[in-house]
Amino acid sequence: MDDRVLVVDDEETLRIVISQVLQADGFEVTTAASGEEAFALFRADPFSLVITDIVMGKMSGIDLLERVKSMESETNVIVMTSHASVDTAVRALRNGAYDYLVKPFDDIELISAVARRARDARRLMDQNRILVEQLKITTAELQSINVQLREAAIRDGLTGLFNHRCFRERLDAELKSSERSGAPVSVVLVDVDHFKHFNDLNGHLAGDECLRFVARCLETVVSQVGIAARYGGEEFVLVLPGSDAEAGYEVAERLRVEIERADIPQAQTQPLGRLTVSAGVSTSPSDGENANALIERADERLYAAKSAGRNNVQGPYADTARTGTDG
Repeated sequence: MDDRVLVVDDEETLRIVISQVLQADGFEVTTAASGEEAFALFRADPFSLVITDIVMGKMSGIDLLERVKSMESETNVIVMTSHASVDTAVRALRNGAYDYLVKPFDDIELISAVARRARDARRLMDQNRILVEQLKITTAELQSINVQLREAAIRDGLTGLFNHRCFRERLDAELKSSERSGAPVSVVLVDVDHFKHFNDLNGHLAGDECLRFVARCLETVVSQVGIAARYGGEEFVLVLPGSDAEAGYEVAERLRVEIERADIPQAQTQPLGRLTVSAGVSTSPSDGENANALIERADERLYAAKSAGRNNVQGPYADTARTGTDG
């Protein structure tokens, strides 16, 4: 598009001369004898460069300039005027004209020089626009990559849950908030019962899918009340801000029941006849006011749940347990 020029003048001889000069420079030239004809051509297929006389019939060069610019602001317009009308050319520049030529031409090379400058300016403008668009795309891609990297830094690769490091950071943050507000925080440690048996019998791929299933259950149960993370291996952990001992216990029990009732391929080969989990729950401040104390207490109760026959939850209050149907 940047080599297409529309030359507008009511003098046929001048149109021919300008056309010949520009064609010799490699421009594709279209001519018009009036502003009305020129704008009709421009509206049908915009040009990157318009060279127009100022003084014409009903539509002056200034009028044509304004219409062209309102339609295609990036089109460069060069106006032609006589020595007696230089003030009009200056007004055209203020209205957005790229440059002007004074008739009669002292040197027709001026036509080539001004046209080439206008073409180069348009090319530079187009290149800059392309660079800006590419920069926007690159910036968006970098932002997306940064989001992915941030997610990768805090997510477990197998299950998609938060990883152990993120869990500790969130727990520390919630405990600090709890110190200010006095609200309790519960921690639930969850372990898949007889997972080694499941893995050895069904293979690691099935074992991985089993862990992903448990992770999805955790997310469903905890989505409105806290966060779920993979603690390590077949162990998971929940952080429940604002949940007291009983509330933390109830969350863990809902999770146990949901997994116990799930129809999971190969689960019937488990010692209890289905996939189950055991859990231990601790709550601040009664079980401790720091992360290590809460994790240690939840771990003790998880061990107690395992010792009690698995498929049960050991909770903070009175260290009672709730056990599934197969104990």
